[in-house]
Amino acid sequence: MHRLAHLQSIAGWDQAANMPAKGNEARALAMAEMDGVLHQMRTDASLQALLAAAEQESLDDDARANLREMKREWRASNALPQALVEAKSLAISRCEHAWRTQRPAQDWAGYAANLREVVKLQREEARLLAADNGLSLYDALMDRYEPGMTSAEVDRVFGDLRQWLPGLIQQVQARQAQQTTLQPVGPFPKAAQRALGHDVMSLLGFDFEAGRLDESAHPFCGGVPEDVRLTTRYREDSFMQSMTGTIHETGHARYEQNLPRELLGQPIAHSRSMGLHESQSLSFEMQLGCHPGFAKLLLPLLNKHIGESPAFEVENLTRLLTRVAPGYIRVDADEVTYPAHVILRYEIERALIEGEIEVDDIPALWDTKMMELLGIDTRGNFKDGCMQDVHWGAGLFGYFPCYTLGAMYAAQWFASMRRDMPDLDQRIASGDLNAVFDWLKANIWSQGSRFETPELVRRASGETLNPAYFRAHLESRYLA
Repeated sequence: MHRLAHLQSIAGWDQAANMPAKGNEARALAMAEMDGVLHQMRTDASLQALLAAAEQESLDDDARANLREMKREWRASNALPQALVEAKSLAISRCEHAWRTQRPAQDWAGYAANLREVVKLQREEARLLAADNGLSLYDALMDRYEPGMTSAEVDRVFGDLRQWLPGLIQQVQARQAQQTTLQPVGPFPKAAQRALGHDVMSLLGFDFEAGRLDESAHPFCGGVPEDVRLTTRYREDSFMQSMTGTIHETGHARYEQNLPRELLGQPIAHSRSMGLHESQSLSFEMQLGCHPGFAKLLLPLLNKHIGESPAFEVENLTRLLTRVAPGYIRVDADEVTYPAHVILRYEIERALIEGEIEVDDIPALWDTKMMELLGIDTRGNFKDGCMQDVHWGAGLFGYFPCYTLGAMYAAQWFASMRRDMPDLDQRIASGDLNAVFDWLKANIWSQGSRFETPELVRRASGETLNPAYFRAHLESRYLA
């Protein structure tokens, strides 16, 4: 299954990055077929007796963790019929592919027609999983990305965030209004941005003999640990989006490249959860990428590829990287306003899966929540509004909370690093990024799925998820 999933992952990367448009239907059918084959393997009738027998054996800790993960996957797979698995695979391939042209064309009606089919199949998947594991419909889907997390816990964490985040955004904006920040002036050729991205990835320790960077409609990290595929996207009027997006995806990639190689092919060699995965991308993009010491390291790379500019002086560059301004696009958002984008999507997708709203209700809800949370009018702007993300068309319902949970984990990691290494900030400024990478490798990357999430977090930081670290980080960086 590990090797077949390897082939499927590379085929999925190619579908997003290289495949000509007319190849999509054949690729969709091929990937649905592979989904069906893998589902048959996961639900092989002989596995039940084998798993039960393994439970009675004397197992070491790694083998016991492997068995835990196998049973979890076996149970979830057996809750779903193969016909549903294949139908969902086809529906999301068609919806995601059409979205690439529908989004720039503002074709909400065309997108909604495809999305309805995806939502119908996701609701059925949620119903079957919930009937098996006793969770709510939405929790049954979120559990696939963040095992053990519930919407009750997300509501508690996000409810608190909703209380203090709008005020913090206003405070930071008022403070930054007193600053003068120079903006770099384009155009910025795509080739220069691509070269900059490669050098930044090298600075961050990416192994180019085990991966590569390409371009796609929506940035992502895919492939397999032995061959990690990153993508970004470029705008010639601004290089910041591609640079920060590349840094984000490099965080995902370093996690994958440093999973326990001696255990690859076994379930415990997989990344633990998508919340932990996003904690790596946001450790790179936000915690490290917006650090004033890191801005100093970026300066010679910007001068080399973009050209020397007063805007790239360290103090100004740090202001550019930490500029707080509510905007339309989630992936371009600063770390202060980013959680508002996530809360909006979580509230909509949960209601959609629970059957409280329908696809046609999304635009009006989006407009209302964007105005409420960020003060931005998105009426009639589908491209920069409710069609901007690939997630719903790709069937990733239950994923969005992982981004802000990841930001909270990342703040907790760096608080732990500073306890362990009081001189961490000076080490970053001096170019010693291994101080960060070695800690992450020891505590997160190399652990794979040996432990369930709360235990892994406790072992890494001394306690389970504590959102107070995230608030303390934002207040220290933006208001101190």
